Amino acid sequence: MQENLDKFSEECGVMGIFGVPQAAYLAYQGLYQLQHRGQESAGVATDFESQIYIHKNMGLVSEVFSGFDFKKLPGDIAIGHNRYSTTGSSLLSNAQPLFMESRFGMLALAHNGNLVNAGSLRKTLQNEGSIFQTSSDSEVMVHLLTKSKEKEFVEAMKQALSQVTGAFCITALVSGKLIAARDPMGFRPLCLGKLHEGWAIASETCAFDLIGAEYVREIEPGEILLISKEQGLVSHHLPKAKRQARCIFEFIYFSRPDSVIFDSNCDKVRRAMGRQLAREETMKGGDIVISVPDSSNTAALGYSEESGIRFELGLIRNHYVGRTFIKPNQDARALSVKLKYNPVKGVLRGKRIILVEDSIVRGTTLKELVKLIKACGPKEVHIRVASPPIISPCFFGIDLSTKKEIIASNKTIQEISDYVGADSLQYLSLKGMLDVAPGPSEHYCVGCFTEEYPVPPPENFTKGMMESKERELGKF
Repeated sequence: MQENLDKFSEECGVMGIFGVPQAAYLAYQGLYQLQHRGQESAGVATDFESQIYIHKNMGLVSEVFSGFDFKKLPGDIAIGHNRYSTTGSSLLSNAQPLFMESRFGMLALAHNGNLVNAGSLRKTLQNEGSIFQTSSDSEVMVHLLTKSKEKEFVEAMKQALSQVTGAFCITALVSGKLIAARDPMGFRPLCLGKLHEGWAIASETCAFDLIGAEYVREIEPGEILLISKEQGLVSHHLPKAKRQARCIFEFIYFSRPDSVIFDSNCDKVRRAMGRQLAREETMKGGDIVISVPDSSNTAALGYSEESGIRFELGLIRNHYVGRTFIKPNQDARALSVKLKYNPVKGVLRGKRIILVEDSIVRGTTLKELVKLIKACGPKEVHIRVASPPIISPCFFGIDLSTKKEIIASNKTIQEISDYVGADSLQYLSLKGMLDVAPGPSEHYCVGCFTEEYPVPPPENFTKGMMESKERELGKF
């Protein structure tokens, strides 16, 4: 059972450590901080004396490394990965880092993101004799890399990555070197940190805080950063993209508020979205502002600050709910909400409540949550969403495959309000969201809100969209 049916599911988190004793243990600590980006599997690989050592398994970081002896992962260079299976099944064979022997030496690679042309590349590679061990699109990059005719590893990687389309943030190990790479459009965040006499790479800077690394800068879109003892840091670059396409959902939901991503403080941006939501408010009044914890807390604080309506803790979240607790014969969704959230009845009773949510995907869990709140006897429950209506899937590392799953693709705002049982529903406007996002608005991917993607979606989805529209026109 998916833990939250009203949310996009996170993609993955990657780590890299270079030139520091106990590198594997530091990578493991960083993965703890990135657990929110993937909960299906975790793994760490090290490079020591031209050999790759690796430990990975299904489960949370704490489960995978419970009682593990880190002496089994020697060396001062390591990479790590948390996985959520946006592409490829949730199987141990798909757990990362991926590992294989290549003509460049032993190679380990961890990948965050989705490649929209992975299917066609996979077929071509299989026709040329490649044998795949996983169903993950990450392995496509490994095969492209090993089949390159380039003699230098970085040149082979440039050639391989130039053939893929979509989102990737990579950490890799080969021949005593740490490599970090980010796609030319910069869909996902990837950060460089200084760690004692060495270096650290992470999807988010919250991983640096635990291990004592100092944030230096973003890995630039299209940058391949090679770190070695001989040359230090050396940057190479893929051909420049026509535009940038930073995922706006990193600010809305994915990243932790204590992280710096895309060179901006996530908490600051999320709070600004909440303030903008309050500025666009069409209803007067309201007694209290509450959030759907934890991802909506910061936006709710921003709304409260701008509106002057006090913020209250109306819902308490249980952070210790096991994912396998619910029995099949129970009402799983309703029980999931009751297990995860508990209302503070004295705060809610008799109040006009402004319930701030960061986003709505399916609306199913939110419907149960409104029921839970209304059972406490409030006067009214008004939902305010700190992002625009989601109307279309994402193909760049988020788990949502069809428009049928997306409530705003099939219902009006009033119909959504009626469905979830709210007294009113209002979303942040697209313009308002982009106005408060740092940097030029054209540097963001907002395809899930507009159906206008920075690169064409996979062919099978495009065909499905065309057939759906033709059905509406009576051609089927």
